[in-house]
Amino acid sequence: MREILGRRRRLLSGRNDGRPEMLGAALTFATAWQWPVLPGVATDPQGRARCGCPDPDCAVPGAHPFDPGLLAATTDERMVRWWWTNRPTAPVVLATGGGAPCAVSLPAPAAARALTALDQAGMRLGPVVASPDRWAILVAPYSMERLGELLYAKDFVPGSLRFHGDGGYIALPPSETGQGRVRWERAPLPGSAAPWVPDVEAVVDAAVEALTRTGVSAPEL
Repeated sequence: MREILGRRRRLLSGRNDGRPEMLGAALTFATAWQWPVLPGVATDPQGRARCGCPDPDCAVPGAHPFDPGLLAATTDERMVRWWWTNRPTAPVVLATGGGAPCAVSLPAPAAARALTALDQAGMRLGPVVASPDRWAILVAPYSMERLGELLYAKDFVPGSLRFHGDGGYIALPPSETGQGRVRWERAPLPGSAAPWVPDVEAVVDAAVEALTRTGVSAPEL
């Protein structure tokens, strides 16, 4: 218990390790775009590739909520300012679904192929979030019933394809995670309005085709 509490204190400290761009990004997402956000757990200061949470086998080190939990995600300016004033290096985590964008994520090589296919088809894309291993294509909110219908119509859905809908989350740029820095592969257009995002159906079609062609279905990345 002492070790866990010690880690939590380190996670909540860091007031002097400033990254003012994190606060600026969090405020843009929350107040200008009305995307509910909260601070991620961050990486363990004793090992960058390790997560700061108590789980030694964490699958997404430094890129998930911990304290507070996901339900605390908010668009309130005062709360966002307080969080990143006290934890200036914390990743910015988006709570997907509801009124916020959802996402379809896939391994980076297949994601690049999927984006090329969407471009060639003349499909308009919104923001795309990239980490070194996986890219997440932001899409309009969808229900689990609709997603189920889309996937049921497919002959095969690769296991490396992931969906971030209600109850899900993704880390947003310029967060630093255990896998490295999160960046925009397709950056939002400048302006104060929330970025436009495409419908999920066309994105799923292109993602499944890209993963099938590249064989990036096993192992699950």
